Amino acid sequence: MKRMKVLLVDDEIEFVNTLSNRLGMRNIKTDVVYDGQQALDYVAEREPDVIVLDLEMPKVHGMDVLRQLSKTNPNIQVVILTAFGTQEREDDAKKLKAFDFINKPVDVETLADRIRGAYRYKVEKTMAAAAFAEAGEFDTAREIIKDSEPFKTTGELFEDKK
Repeated sequence: MKRMKVLLVDDEIEFVNTLSNRLGMRNIKTDVVYDGQQALDYVAEREPDVIVLDLEMPKVHGMDVLRQLSKTNPNIQVVILTAFGTQEREDDAKKLKAFDFINKPVDVETLADRIRGAYRYKVEKTMAAAAFAEAGEFDTAREIIKDSEPFKTTGELFEDKK
């Protein structure tokens, strides 16, 4: 299996660098950027599997980054990690297909588990889409990549299409 690519996006430089180091100790290699525009630029050059995204950032707000990614890169799994979480923000993030929404502070082991879960979900979704594409059902394959909801398993994705 290929190594997962994780991008951490947060304007709190010391926090995000420490988080990157602590995730590295748990065998999760990460790249780090410090604002929403840098995140969009990074994605334009190389697409990560999972993004851990802060909301309150300069230049481009995290929710605007999520909105853009949901249109242009729907296969990237986004975990929102914010100190300013509200139910309304969480609902908005879910509408934009965020994989998860976590409030700071977070236990690093919990975050590592959520990142691994987001990656597993992406792999399952990609495999399901590939199976439909191989069978010639290209519209269904595109729908799976673009519109499927987080936390569905591959089996649930196949059941939906029977």
